Amino acid sequence: MSNNKKNFHRRKFLKDASMAAAAFTIVPRHVIGKGFTAPSDKLNIAGIGVGGKGEGDLMEFSKSPKANIVALVDVDDRAAKNSVNRFPKAKYYKDYREMLDKEKNNIDACSVSTPDNIHAVAASAAMSLGKHVYVQKPLAHDIWEARMLTESAKKYKVVTQMGNQGGSGDGVRRTMELVNSGLIGDVHTVQCWTNRPVWPQGQATPSGKFAIPAELNWDLWIGPAKMIDYNPAYLPFNWRGWWSFGTGALGDMACHIMDPVFRCLPIDYPIDVECSLATIWREMWNDAQNEDACPPASIIHLTYPRKDGKGNIKVSWYDGGLLPPRPEELLPEEPFGNWDGGVLFIGSKGKLLADCYGANPRLLPTKFMGTTELPKETLPRVPEGHYVQWVNACIAGYGKGVTSSPFDFAGPFTESILIGNLAIRSYLIKNPKLTGWGDKYLGRKKLLWDAKNMRITNFEDANQFVKREYREGWKFTV
Repeated sequence: MSNNKKNFHRRKFLKDASMAAAAFTIVPRHVIGKGFTAPSDKLNIAGIGVGGKGEGDLMEFSKSPKANIVALVDVDDRAAKNSVNRFPKAKYYKDYREMLDKEKNNIDACSVSTPDNIHAVAASAAMSLGKHVYVQKPLAHDIWEARMLTESAKKYKVVTQMGNQGGSGDGVRRTMELVNSGLIGDVHTVQCWTNRPVWPQGQATPSGKFAIPAELNWDLWIGPAKMIDYNPAYLPFNWRGWWSFGTGALGDMACHIMDPVFRCLPIDYPIDVECSLATIWREMWNDAQNEDACPPASIIHLTYPRKDGKGNIKVSWYDGGLLPPRPEELLPEEPFGNWDGGVLFIGSKGKLLADCYGANPRLLPTKFMGTTELPKETLPRVPEGHYVQWVNACIAGYGKGVTSSPFDFAGPFTESILIGNLAIRSYLIKNPKLTGWGDKYLGRKKLLWDAKNMRITNFEDANQFVKREYREGWKFTV
């Protein structure tokens, strides 16, 4: 055989082998199996809860050319209308469980933006199929759910992100640089506050009989909570003020405002919690506070041991328009946080004030910002933003992609927040030994927290708020 013929056959063999290899490696997603995203491929996303905030979330994901919205889930056709029109090729479902069953081979990831009481059951079902998840804040409705979501993310090796978008902002990174520089010394006290609620809280439980709108599946909207009659007072937004569905002002805003606290300081779980509440006086003296409703305002104090062994840090939370005292270093006309709230770090050498999301951090007195040598920027920024960061991380894959609020951060963080709600709800437990004035205030005491075992050790009745009971037909998927 001539050399020319030999070279021809060699080239043909290499070409055929190359084509065979390509045919072997480039295969459809459904053949490869759950959780797979081919390099440089699009990320096929299902939205669970696509009205309101969920609609906005999908639009943010869509800013990435690699995001592909392929399925939509919402229990209310009215809420879903805009997303259905915006993503006409996406298949639409009422029940996320049906969607996951039928689309499990077509999706890579899920975004969960439902009322708080659906977060964990929907996210756990998606993760058990190997789907990456983006879950709106707070991560879960109760403490046990937050712990289980953290463990499930590791078990199923999926990319996760909680929807506290400020965690990817420049502000919180600058706050970290200032605190970590040592300019204010060792932080021993932190005060956080918000103007929320901006929805009804502390009201009487809605009553009356109403016809369920044809567009709404009320049973699915209720989810794991106890079934109650439909009432338009709960939706589309005011569910936040009711314990069955929401987590109140603390659940809504602490994931934003307290975020820099957990990023800057060497803390994870508190060792104790105490609180006080504003009450609303009603016609009967013994109905001063509705146990179904989140309170109109609260103050919560948490104690955290420093992981570096340098004592404890006291973190306080104020909502409903309540504020901590203005620091003496702040001039009378200078703003104390912004409209949403703020956070004040108090250290052994000074103080630092920041707005919601850790934005606009400044040393106090603020004149120090112009006279003190400030640390240089050392932490990497997230120019693509919180949403696209998650899209990119999902495509890179578990263990390769980076997110700002993965569940190993967001889970313990959320647990701490929900411990505050445990204290609030414990505050309202009746003392069966008392009848008359003060019988609802047995919970007004310092509660001691065993984080490892997720238990209050000095008031057993409080532990009912660690883990709720699900309605039949609903479960956390382990």
